[in-house]
Amino acid sequence: MSSEANPKSTTYAAAGVDVEAGDRAVELMKAAVSATHNSSVVGGMGGFAGLFDVSVLKDFERPLLASSTDGVGTKVAIAQAMDKHDTIGYDLVGMVVDDIIVCGARPLFMTDYIACGKVVAERIADIVRGIADACASAGVALVGGETAEHPGLLGVDEYDVAGAATGAVEASKLLGPEKVRAGDVLIGLPSSGIHSNGYSLVRHIIAEAGWGLDKHVSEFGRTLGEELLVPTHVYTGELAALFDALPEAVHSVSHVTGGGLSANVARVLPQGLVAKMSRASWEIPAVFNVLGDLGGVPQDDRERTWNLGVGMVLVVDAESVDGVLAASPGAWVLGDVAADDGTLATDPYYVQGAKGVDGGAAILQ
Repeated sequence: MSSEANPKSTTYAAAGVDVEAGDRAVELMKAAVSATHNSSVVGGMGGFAGLFDVSVLKDFERPLLASSTDGVGTKVAIAQAMDKHDTIGYDLVGMVVDDIIVCGARPLFMTDYIACGKVVAERIADIVRGIADACASAGVALVGGETAEHPGLLGVDEYDVAGAATGAVEASKLLGPEKVRAGDVLIGLPSSGIHSNGYSLVRHIIAEAGWGLDKHVSEFGRTLGEELLVPTHVYTGELAALFDALPEAVHSVSHVTGGGLSANVARVLPQGLVAKMSRASWEIPAVFNVLGDLGGVPQDDRERTWNLGVGMVLVVDAESVDGVLAASPGAWVLGDVAADDGTLATDPYYVQGAKGVDGGAAILQ
């Protein structure tokens, strides 16, 4: 058999991949990325791999590496619809590095990955600048990343983002369920809004209601789209400072992400203990009530899906409560930890063994 050459000239650009646009994006983001680098970053940008000097670990008695990876979920659809891309990076960084700080580890460096249907240099640069700014706020070096153009798989205005980070902690300073005791106090840290979880429910609600993102909502004092794009609060910097200032105060920390408050708190408690949290201890931000009421979302589903204004929960030694509250703006006493005698297990809001962890229990009362 023989084959005939195609008389047409077929290039990578004709297939939908613009290498030059990718190069322009790198130039636009270079300054923001470089601003996250510290003396531990080796080689700067442009290598096949990011290099980070971990000589500091030689001073650890038993160093543990902590790793986390995540994305932003369908919140990117809101950013794409509004053509605003400079805040989604905060969502990505918060979802990744705040999963590392909760065990007492300090995030050291992060990498990102952006898949898109078409590289628009300014859009990619906006996304990465947001990632870099959030990394800088958390003291984390952004040491590498990848932008992949996938024509035919994603639309020209579609993209998704993901990231991964690595941190380290001295084994003796590891936070977790084994340090929690009955009598510990639960302290809540406020969220900045919905953060990055539950947006599939949000998008379903507003689609069913026929609300546009440009709709001004009086309870928000801004448009619906502006409210939904409020970036995730990144807690790493303030928690690192708290751990340094009060090294024995915090026993365990829960990052309230997918699954809601009770499920995420239960996973940082040991078997035999229950976190009893008071709904009356904080005011739920308007966005959750407006959307919940608009969609007729039952209370238990709201609590299983959204953070409802609680971004982090610290499990604190009772004698350290005043110090932790003073060091944590906006924090409040959410509840306490008690022995689980089984009397609460029949309550429909009781959660035990959540997120694949056969640990403690939690309940909102």
